[in-house]
Amino acid sequence: MSETARLAGFASTLTRDTLPDEVAARVCLLVLDTVGIAVRAMHDAESTPALLQAARATGQSGGGARILGSDETFTPLAAAMINGTLAHSLDFDDTHAAGSIHTSAPIVPAALAAAEMTGADGAQVVTAIAAGYETQIRLSLALDPSAHYQRGYHPSATCGVFGAAVAAGRIFGLDAQQMERALGIAGCQASGSMRFLFDGAWTKRFQVGYAAHNGLLAATLAREGFIGPAGAIEGRDGFLRSYAPDPDVARAAADLGSVWETLNIAVKPYPSCRYSHAAMGAIAAARAANDITSEEVEAVEVGLPHTGWRIIGENDEVKRLPTGPVDGQFSMPFCGAVVLRQGTMGWDDYALHLNDNETLALASRFSTVTDPWAEAEYPANMAGVVRITTPRGLFEERLAVPRGEPDNFLTLEEFRAKFDALTSPWLDKACRGALADELLGLDAAASVVPMLELTRPGPQQALRMAGED
Repeated sequence: MSETARLAGFASTLTRDTLPDEVAARVCLLVLDTVGIAVRAMHDAESTPALLQAARATGQSGGGARILGSDETFTPLAAAMINGTLAHSLDFDDTHAAGSIHTSAPIVPAALAAAEMTGADGAQVVTAIAAGYETQIRLSLALDPSAHYQRGYHPSATCGVFGAAVAAGRIFGLDAQQMERALGIAGCQASGSMRFLFDGAWTKRFQVGYAAHNGLLAATLAREGFIGPAGAIEGRDGFLRSYAPDPDVARAAADLGSVWETLNIAVKPYPSCRYSHAAMGAIAAARAANDITSEEVEAVEVGLPHTGWRIIGENDEVKRLPTGPVDGQFSMPFCGAVVLRQGTMGWDDYALHLNDNETLALASRFSTVTDPWAEAEYPANMAGVVRITTPRGLFEERLAVPRGEPDNFLTLEEFRAKFDALTSPWLDKACRGALADELLGLDAAASVVPMLELTRPGPQQALRMAGED
């Protein structure tokens, strides 16, 4: 049986009864995290107004699907695109280290839109999201993410469309043949470019949202009898052989149902590229252990795996002077400087520090290198090492497993704290609590609609959005 057929068979037959409870519980936590990020991005991401206006201009508003954090409704395809873009707009969303991808942003929105189309219950949604995760992650592992990046592709988007198609297809109840067709249709839409790194463009977030859109479209076409090509994953002109020089084709469908990659998904404590997190954690630890003040720092060297260095460290002169949030999210010098100044970093720190002369001056003292130890840890771990030079001496700290990885996971209290910090400007305390409870109990929910309704701002928050007192 081909890898495409095996993935299709697995996804089409997975049920809540065969999904381990531990996996279902993890899915609920990941959806909680995703929704909190999307609600904040609806109001704070600089790309959101243009995104919404473009959807309106193309006649996609007024449909039956809800947008996270908004009173407005759109068509299901537009809702998947908008919610997927929102979920990735802050670069605060979950990741899979070995796959070097963001997992929830393309998959959860496609599942939510499909659930609104069909009236699916929470157990169906949780099962579908898990099937999407397992598909997307395995495809990235099979590609070899570093090789895929070197060709200029963004695996969160290119692999995400397949995960989104599987998630939506599972909610639609596609059989194995239909699911393979959906994967084939998804394959002809797999796209995503790393060119955004050149100038901080907004396409990174959009192409992940568009993967959600395209995955939902692929599943819908397959449901209606549209024929997609067989063997879209492993075939001669299929995804793996076209998008990477030497893929491990067998990895694409390995260990289905016995190894749950969903449990290897990490959650971010900082709103920046995941490759920066180990170094940021090491900076915070060195700062606290040695009472380091930013004023005494003469130089900071950050060592990273080569793949991470190319994304957040290459060309230090440019990275030291970010001009906007996207630049900041992919700047090891900037993110490191923020943590060195205050011990942590949250989404609001972009507005506080991007034009702060002290922070930028500190960032100018950072340099980044490919570090042999960090490279040896990769891809199992996105490790980082920091060496901080002061008049008192050199302080070195290394961290192999960043906070939020499965072996260093966040507590429920930390999940709730992140969720509250993201949503509190737009949802009052009672609404936040009710929404978090709905999300954590998604597996038992009769519908996703009550949860989606709770993401809408209350009266006082709506006044703030309108600029009124």
